[in-house]
Amino acid sequence: MIKLVGILVVAVGFALRLNTLLVVMAAGLATGLAAGFSFNEIMAAFGQYFVDNRYMTLPVVLMVPVIGLLERYGLQERAETLIRRAAAATAGRVLLLYTAVRQVSISFGVNIGGHAGAVRPLIAPMAEGAARAKHGELTEAETQGIRAHAAAAENVGNFFGEDIFIAVGAVLLMKGFFEALKIEVSVWKMALWGIPTALVAFAAMAWRARALDRRLARRPGKVKEPRP
Repeated sequence: MIKLVGILVVAVGFALRLNTLLVVMAAGLATGLAAGFSFNEIMAAFGQYFVDNRYMTLPVVLMVPVIGLLERYGLQERAETLIRRAAAATAGRVLLLYTAVRQVSISFGVNIGGHAGAVRPLIAPMAEGAARAKHGELTEAETQGIRAHAAAAENVGNFFGEDIFIAVGAVLLMKGFFEALKIEVSVWKMALWGIPTALVAFAAMAWRARALDRRLARRPGKVKEPRP
């Protein structure tokens, strides 16, 4: 059981809201040391797994400087200005629409969006702009809350939508796991039963988006900003 100490490290680290990357690395170190590996062996394993999966991490690494360059020249500001002109737009509606688009697109195997490519430079600023247009200037806590909801919109749309696509890694991983246990399961059936789960996840996101809008609408002392 001591080898499961990594789970405890992750739970405590996330509860204390520590840096996610440091928490995950600490959990890996704790698990490796509990399993009898030396520090050098654990670091070597980290490096080996990174190299083995470089084709998954390389697009994100290459995307970061591109997004940074676009942000420097006003991408976030233009996205926020654009959404402010939509009278019916609210922070919750923007995020719910993105969740729907993300979920539907990934269910057909089309991977558009992502935290680095869409949420940070576009979706979060658009949601913040919609909130400011409706409710005036936001506090730091409200801004961070909207950004957290934007990250959740990406996670819900991507995670629960991809299980509907039969060629995605998660479905193939589950099939391989069942086959190792001598259990025959069709990927088509797994994808089919992923649909109700995706719908429930979308409904939960819809409730969260509505709750976000209602919470912003009830904020005290809000000052309506003039539309540009």
